[in-house]
Amino acid sequence: MSEEPVSVPLHPCEHFYLVTRPLKQGLRPDTPVILDLDGRIYVRNWQGGVLSGGFEKNPKPIFTEGRNQLEFQSMLEDWDHYEPLLSALLRRMPSLESTEILQLVNCPESFTADMRCIMGESAAVQNYFVLAGMNSSGSSFAGGAGKYLAEWMVHGYPSTNVWPLDIKRFGALQSSRTFLRHRVMEVMPLIYELKVPRWDFQTGRQLRTSPLYDRLDAQGARWMEKHGFERVKYFIPPGRDLLELDHSKTFYKPDWFDIVGAEVTCCKEAVCVIDMSSFTKFELSSSGGQALEILQHLCSNDLDVPVGHIVHTGMLNERGGYQNDCSVVRLNKRSFFIISPTDQQVHCWSWLKQHMPEDSQLQLEDVTWKYTALNLIGPRAMDVLSELSYVPMTPDHFPSLFCKEMSVGYANGIRVMSMTHTGEPGFMLYIPIEYALHVYNEIMNVGQKYGIRNAGYYALRSLRIEKFFAFWGQDLDAFTTPLECGREFRVKFDKGTDFIGRDALLQQRQEGVCRRFTMFILDDHDTDLDLWPWWSEPIFRNGRYVGMTTSSAYSYTLARHVCLGFVHQYDEDTGAKLVVTPDFVNRGDYEIEIAGQRFRARAKLYPFSSLFTQKKRKDEMELSSFQGK
Repeated sequence: MSEEPVSVPLHPCEHFYLVTRPLKQGLRPDTPVILDLDGRIYVRNWQGGVLSGGFEKNPKPIFTEGRNQLEFQSMLEDWDHYEPLLSALLRRMPSLESTEILQLVNCPESFTADMRCIMGESAAVQNYFVLAGMNSSGSSFAGGAGKYLAEWMVHGYPSTNVWPLDIKRFGALQSSRTFLRHRVMEVMPLIYELKVPRWDFQTGRQLRTSPLYDRLDAQGARWMEKHGFERVKYFIPPGRDLLELDHSKTFYKPDWFDIVGAEVTCCKEAVCVIDMSSFTKFELSSSGGQALEILQHLCSNDLDVPVGHIVHTGMLNERGGYQNDCSVVRLNKRSFFIISPTDQQVHCWSWLKQHMPEDSQLQLEDVTWKYTALNLIGPRAMDVLSELSYVPMTPDHFPSLFCKEMSVGYANGIRVMSMTHTGEPGFMLYIPIEYALHVYNEIMNVGQKYGIRNAGYYALRSLRIEKFFAFWGQDLDAFTTPLECGREFRVKFDKGTDFIGRDALLQQRQEGVCRRFTMFILDDHDTDLDLWPWWSEPIFRNGRYVGMTTSSAYSYTLARHVCLGFVHQYDEDTGAKLVVTPDFVNRGDYEIEIAGQRFRARAKLYPFSSLFTQKKRKDEMELSSFQGK
C-alpha cells in the first residue's frame, strides 16, 4: 500500500507441533511452558492435553525455488520430519505413549537474519511502521513489542533503547531471498542452542568483502561478519592448529588469547595494519553553505573548522541521546566526509535524509563501496608512511585529527587521516578501491623493516576499551547523552547554531546526570581459571546493584580485564533515580558479577592509562626537583 517498496527481510519455515487429547490426569491451566533445550522441544497445556513443538536441526523453508504462496494452503503433516522431536517428547514425558494425538499441525513461522524481531519506522517510507519476524517467540514478545511500537508511532520514539530490533539495522543486502532462505535454515536450529560469546553465523557469508579479502585470507585471517561485511577477527600465525582455533567455543579464556595479545603488542611497539573498509562513509556537499548549515544543526560539535580538520561528534536527538556517533572531515568549504560505524549505514542515511530540505542544493552520497580503509596503528606508522609518501609525517608536519590527500606509492588521491579510533598513534588511510591492493602491498613491503604485521578487530577492541573509548550500538545509544559518557567536550553550546538536542543537554547540565559511564578494572579475577566478562554483567556498589556493563575486553597493557558500563544511583526507599556525581562514583566499593560470582573492581572516570601517565609525569617532576636541590 506504500508508494515506495519497503524491504522487510523475513523468510518463513514450516513449523510443526502436535496436539493431544486431555490427559487422564490433565495438566492444570497454570502449568508453565516447559522448554527442553537438549530435546529441542517446548511443551505447554492445551485444554488439559499437551501442545508440543520444537526447532529441528534440519528446518524446511517455505517458498523454495520455483514455488510460491500456494504452499500455505497445502502444508501437510510430515511425521518422518517430526520424528526426532516426538522421540524427545516421549523421553521427557513417557506417559504420552498411551495418549491419543489429535493432530500434527504444520504452519508457517517467519524468521529473521539475526534471530531478533523487526520493528520500527521504515527508512524508505516515513511513518511506515513494521512489527514482524518474531522467530516463534511472538507470545513472549507481544506485550512489550506492541507497547514500544505504539510509543514509537505516537511520540516518535519508544521509551527504551530498541536498536537491536530496529528495522534500520538491515539494508537491501539482507533482502535477497536466497540469502534469507539459507540464513533461516541456520537461525531456526540456533533458537534452542547455547550461543557462546563472539559466535558467528556460517551462512550468507562473503556477501560484502574488501578488495583485500583474498590476500588477507591467504595470510591466516579468521573472519566475522558485521552488516553483511567480512571483517578480520585475528590472524593465525604459521604453524598454529587451524582446526583448534576455528572451533573455539567457550565462556572462559579463548584460545586466540595469545594471538590477539601479540597483535596488541605490535600496535603499541611497532606497527600493525587493520582493514576497516566496512565503516560507513558518506559525502555531503552543496553549491553554497548548505552542507555546513545542516551539519551544524545535526551535530553537537562545531563543524565550522578549517579545511582538512577532523571533528569527532555526535548527531543527537531531541532528548540529547546519540542517533549517531561519527567523525566528520571538512574536505573543502562546501564538502564533508562523514565516517560512521558499520551498522549505521541505513540508520545514519535515514537520519540525514529526514532532516534535509527537499528543495535544497544538498547532495548526499553513500561512498562506503568506493574506499578501502586501512588503519595503520603504532609508533612506527609515521616511518612507514614517510617512506611511501616522501613527506614528513611527524606531528609537527601532520598534526592530530588532520586529513590530507596524498600519494602513497604509485597511488594518488589517498585520504590520510591522523587518527586510529584506538588512542594509539597512527593513521587511517581511505584508498580508492582500485588502488587498495597496491597500497597494501607497498605498506607491507616497506613495513617489514619496522616489524609490521596484520591485526584484527579483537586487537582493536582491546585497545579502544582500555583507552575508555565508547562505541555506538554497545556503549552509546539513543538514550545516552554526551554528558553521561564524559563527552561534554564534544558539545559546543556556544557555536552559534541551535543544534538538535541542545535544550535537553542544557537542562541536564543544570539538573545533573542520573548515570555516568565508568571504567572498571577487575582485581581478583583469574584470567586463566575464571569465567570471562563479555557484556551485560551486573555492577554492584557497596553491595547494591547500580547498573550493567556494556562492553569488556582483556587489557594486555594492564594485564587485567576492563569493563565499561553505566553507574546509576537509586533511592533506597522509592527506587527513583538520583543524580550521580563524580564523588559518588569514586567513593564506592565495586564488584562485577560474572555468572553468579562477584569480583572486586576499581572504578575510574578517566582512562587508567592517562592516570598512569599523569602519575609518571608527576614522579618525573618530583625527581627533577629533587635532583635540582
